[in-house]
Amino acid sequence: MPFGSTWRNLLDNVEELPSDATLVTPLSRKPFRVTDIQEYRILIRYRDDDATIPLQREQFETLTQRIQDARGEFELDRLPPDAEPYATVLSIHPRFEIDDREGTIRESETLTGSPLVDADAGPDQEDSEREEPDVVVYSDALLLIDALERHDVTTLEDVETSGLVNLYTLLSDVQRNANDLRQDVRSVLLDRLHHDQPVSGQFGSVQRTSRKNRSLKDDEIVLNAFEAAGIERERLTTVDSSKVDDALDVTELSESDVYEIEQSEYVRKADVDEEEKETRLQGLKDRLAETEGEEADELREEIEELENRIEELTEFRSGRSFQK
Repeated sequence: MPFGSTWRNLLDNVEELPSDATLVTPLSRKPFRVTDIQEYRILIRYRDDDATIPLQREQFETLTQRIQDARGEFELDRLPPDAEPYATVLSIHPRFEIDDREGTIRESETLTGSPLVDADAGPDQEDSEREEPDVVVYSDALLLIDALERHDVTTLEDVETSGLVNLYTLLSDVQRNANDLRQDVRSVLLDRLHHDQPVSGQFGSVQRTSRKNRSLKDDEIVLNAFEAAGIERERLTTVDSSKVDDALDVTELSESDVYEIEQSEYVRKADVDEEEKETRLQGLKDRLAETEGEEADELREEIEELENRIEELTEFRSGRSFQK
């Protein structure tokens, strides 16, 4: 198909995007928006940058040619610097799609939508409507915030025992449920992250890395391996990792000869923007303080309901009841 038809189809699909649609680069996950559509280029602007960036028609043609030269599937990490937005925008064309798991963009016979376009991801939408999420850690966190406001935790020695019990219980619940949710988030992130490609968010960044877990094989396998390498059994009558590592240093055996090795993937926190967190928290506090009218009445009702829930959850009840 001539690229002229592909280009016109792409422009039509980009033009149909909602005005508040946020797009995301496939590797670095930087959010941006389309600001204008012209005959030979598409103008974009990153969320945290005021500069307008033109995406040229000929560069889109080059990218489609590379996809075709690669038998319909091109690896995203082969993109030149600053070329990620081209892949995102091209994926809006119904004939091209990005595979986050494989890290590729490919030509497809099936009409697909781009996974890198979110019409509701803008900051204005985020602040306009807030709904209570149906996750346990949310309720625990609200209770903990209320408890922290009731007690001066800067001087824990002055807090009553019942208050400390409540704080400890809520902290434990938040830690456990937050960790469960963190693991769920990590599982989804692993499908979207690529090695050595940090991805930034509003409050920090993460990157994908790997670690190696070792466990000794069966004792007999280990002893036989070292015996064949010239290490007498008597020196390793009780197999433990410290003796095994010492023996590995003086033989030509590899770790895999005596260890069961599993490679696991995980997400580690790479950076935290404490200033951004403080700014966000202060903004939330200011908004609550300025709330007036009907919204203020609703907020007070929610606070009263929350206080009632707190009293029910934190009220001390003994295991016995006495009747006079």
